[in-house]
Amino acid sequence: MSNPLLNLPLLPPFDRLQPEQVEPAIAESIEHCRQQLAAGLADPGWDSTLAPLEQAQDQLNRAFSPISHLNSVLSGPWRAPYEAALAQVTAYWTELGQNRDLYGVYQQLAQSPEFAAWPQPRRKAVELGLRDFDLSGVGLEGEARDAFAANSRRLAELSSQFANNVLDATNAWTWHTENETELVGLPQTALAAAKAAAEAKDLTGWLITLDGPSYLAVMTHADNRALRQQVHTAFISRASETGPNAGEFDNSAVMEEILTLRAEQARLLGMANYAELSLASKMAQDNARVLEFLNDLAARAKPAAEREFAELQDFARGKLGLDELRSWDIAWAAEKLKQERYAISQEELRPYFPYEKVLAGLFTVVEKLFDVSVQRDDTVPTWHRDVQYFWLYRNGERIAGFYLDPFAREKKRGGAWMDTVCVRRQTPEGLQLPVAYLVCNFSPPAAGDAPSLLTHYEVTTLFHEFGHGLHHMLTQIDVAAVSGINGVAWDAVELPSQFLENWCWEPEVIAMISAHYQSGEALPRELLDKMLAAKNFQSAMFTVRQLEFALFDFRLHCCEQGASAAEIQQLLDEVRGQVAVVPIADENRFQHGFNHIFAGGYAAGYYSYKWAEVLSADAFSLFEEQGIFDRATGNKFLHGILEQGGSRDALELFTEFRGREPNIDALLRHSGIEQLELNINPG
Repeated sequence: MSNPLLNLPLLPPFDRLQPEQVEPAIAESIEHCRQQLAAGLADPGWDSTLAPLEQAQDQLNRAFSPISHLNSVLSGPWRAPYEAALAQVTAYWTELGQNRDLYGVYQQLAQSPEFAAWPQPRRKAVELGLRDFDLSGVGLEGEARDAFAANSRRLAELSSQFANNVLDATNAWTWHTENETELVGLPQTALAAAKAAAEAKDLTGWLITLDGPSYLAVMTHADNRALRQQVHTAFISRASETGPNAGEFDNSAVMEEILTLRAEQARLLGMANYAELSLASKMAQDNARVLEFLNDLAARAKPAAEREFAELQDFARGKLGLDELRSWDIAWAAEKLKQERYAISQEELRPYFPYEKVLAGLFTVVEKLFDVSVQRDDTVPTWHRDVQYFWLYRNGERIAGFYLDPFAREKKRGGAWMDTVCVRRQTPEGLQLPVAYLVCNFSPPAAGDAPSLLTHYEVTTLFHEFGHGLHHMLTQIDVAAVSGINGVAWDAVELPSQFLENWCWEPEVIAMISAHYQSGEALPRELLDKMLAAKNFQSAMFTVRQLEFALFDFRLHCCEQGASAAEIQQLLDEVRGQVAVVPIADENRFQHGFNHIFAGGYAAGYYSYKWAEVLSADAFSLFEEQGIFDRATGNKFLHGILEQGGSRDALELFTEFRGREPNIDALLRHSGIEQLELNINPG
């Protein structure tokens, strides 16, 4: 029987994929790439070398994509095949990045007389290719060359190991009770989910897990302080040497080795540290600019955050009987204060945001903004019964597609993300449409006929990930290297996602995405007004928390020699001393679960979230001026940002869209701290 991972159609046949198919398919795909490269080098040129190689590598990427995806959303039997495939793929890309003959082809093309007349996407693909060759060690010799390749392979293994440890630690801890009085304060949605979790384990009563919806429900609503402490301690100590599973999934040594190897990669390339290497492919010019941006914002946001926390402490003492706020009290006390001040809570809003209504409203927003329609296709095979598949259309023509996996479940990686099934590109058979995975971890539907009900926070998460998806799916670029999010500077890649979040707060849009799941009643004006009034509740505390992560990440990667686990902790403590305003538990090992920088693409780049927030708020301000559904402005963003992919520099595209370089005014206004004046441009 033929291997379904080879000669794939546009959409992977998830109903026919098996773990044992992985290694032979990846091996054959890589061998095909090598053969194509050898043939192309014999006749250098775009059409004779780069285009056929792009075709072969697209087949490899499309074979590896469902393997990587299934490891993230199902884990279990897919972990070992994924890790074996990852080793093969990493070795290939490392080998390719150090291929001097191919590098010579890129150089020859860039220096050719006709290069200036080439289409912009092709020119940009060659320019980025040359940069990436330099960053892959193509110029290294002998032992340095071998060390760089070995480090690259090992770093891929370690990143996977880090993520596995976090997932395993998350799944390893549960808390079971048959006494409902221990769960006082939890909303009915959380209780129903806990009961379903217990039943899934053949238990009676209720089961609390460390999955996002369960953890957040306890920390925000459980009146049982001892339970909050227990759940919080388990969560913040995951994959570390402390906590209830101390040492079992410990990421300490993994972090140390990752940082050592990253620092060595930078040294081998003649750079001072990994942060410098990371910025070589970002908008920011140098380390000093990034640190100035983060430190300036922290210095101005912290006084407001301190005031917010002092208010919370006063409230806790006066109204909640807590003389001292501990880390496991913060979210719970904040929710109580929010309810007293605004008489609103996420749980009160949840019945008005049934998942299907929110999804339909999101599609309406996108249709009005960018003239595309979304249609569900139940004939497409998926990997789980909860997964839905959709096509995007414009003027009746199919232009893209996406899978949506919305709900939390066991053995599924936490968080939310967008990933690519395949990119838009021109193939010998015609245009290949872009297809995306959109993954969230929302509370699943309760037992019976009740739908999944989202908090407004989850609503914004859905809009955020769909913004990433639009960046991938609405591109008009046909060259894979700069199609969709490919080639986009990492500190600009969050622009479309954070940009789309803004519509979640517009009354006109809230009317589209909300309706009581039982009565169909619109969100009452009173609740809407309260929700909007509470939008910036503790926004400064949230800002300094994000800056804590960003500063820790960037300063960590400014180290020239890597760092030990103790030094990592010491640096995090220093950063917290600079920016944090809330108490930190002794068992807190946030760094051991920081997937973004140790298992994702955000190493020395977590600052991108704050920088992209500046861009997104400033971009949205044009819609505020012209109308949130102004078609001309929507077309301007579509044609000027989303369709361009990585074919042009991000700052150049933004400046053309906005008519000037970005400034922070809109972000400060949206955050309720518009009196701050910052020098924010990290470029």
